[in-house]
Amino acid sequence: MDIKKAATDEDWEFVALCQQGDTEAFEVLVERHQKKMLNIAYRMTGNYDEACDVTQEAFVAAYKSIRKFKAESKFSTWLYRIVINYSKNRLKQLRGRERRESFSLDDSTKIKGTEISGQSSAQESDPGMRMERREREAQVQQCINKLDEEYRDVLVLRDIQGFSYEEIKAILNIPDGTVKSRLSRARNALKNCLLKVMGDL
Repeated sequence: MDIKKAATDEDWEFVALCQQGDTEAFEVLVERHQKKMLNIAYRMTGNYDEACDVTQEAFVAAYKSIRKFKAESKFSTWLYRIVINYSKNRLKQLRGRERRESFSLDDSTKIKGTEISGQSSAQESDPGMRMERREREAQVQQCINKLDEEYRDVLVLRDIQGFSYEEIKAILNIPDGTVKSRLSRARNALKNCLLKVMGDL
C-alpha cells in the first residue's frame, strides 16, 4: 500500500471499511462516483441504456476486486479505469451488431457539459430550442462515436469530463506526451467531423 497516496485519497476511509466487508461504505462510494461514471460510459458508448449497464457492471467488478486495491493510485483513478475498460468491451460488442440501437433522451433529461441533469432554465421549455439542442448534442455524440478508441478516451476525459493531464495519464496508464498528442489529434478529428455535419463552426 502507498501510505502517502492513501492519505491524500478522500475515498480511502470508505475503501478501507469496504475492504473489511462494510457494504454501506461501498454505497457511499457509488453515490460519490456514479454520475461521472455514467457520463464517461455514455460518452464512450454513445448509448444511454448501454452506459447504465456498463456503469453497473463496472461497480460490480470494483466491489468484487476492491480487496485487491492497494492505493497505488487514487480510488477514483482505479474506478474510472474500470469503467473505461468496460465501455471499450461493450463498444466491441456493439460494433458486432449490424445496426446500432438509436439513442434519444426523453423530454425530462438532457446532457449538458459533464453531467446528465433535468431542465434548469426557462429557455429549455421552448420546444424549438429544446429540439435544436438535442439535435446538436446528437451530432456531437455521433462524431465522438466515430473517433478511434484511443482518441475518444482522452477527449472524453479531458474536454468533457475535465480531468487534468496528470489524472488522464494515471487513468489510462500512458505517458504525458501520449495524452497530449492523442488529444490534439482527437480534437482535430472531432472538428473536421463537426464541420461536415454542422457546417462552419
